[in-house]
Amino acid sequence: MSTETAPLARGAPWHLWLVAAIAILWNGYGGYDYVMSQLQGAAYYRRLGMTEAQIAFMAGYPVWMDAVWAVGVWSAVAGSVLLLLRSRWALSAFVLSLVGFLASSAYALATPGGAAVISPVMSLVIAGGCLFFIWYAWAMSRAGVLR
Repeated sequence: MSTETAPLARGAPWHLWLVAAIAILWNGYGGYDYVMSQLQGAAYYRRLGMTEAQIAFMAGYPVWMDAVWAVGVWSAVAGSVLLLLRSRWALSAFVLSLVGFLASSAYALATPGGAAVISPVMSLVIAGGCLFFIWYAWAMSRAGVLR
């Protein structure tokens, strides 16, 4: 008979649930925005108060760019759910979302007229959110909270 026992899993700190809930709300809105953009297009953009130049820019996205945008958005949503489930894969999903965001931003800046229609403040807020969720998932992985 063995007296060894398996190590107990580390409990989740209270802030994990708070950060996961914020991540789901924040990235869930990104998912909602993506779906509405695909289903309602210009009408949705007008309701958001976008200018005609911004609407034309968004409507002109090539298919590959739309795919990059989708990867960024949906990997962020997946990362949020994985964080809630305490999965170590949350970190990879959040990193992939940052890659999608950076590729989208690079496309916008490289496209003629793109820099004039994107909001630098919103881009910084999104980048900050991506980096925070990456850092948090990394810290929770390192602490043994994510398995």
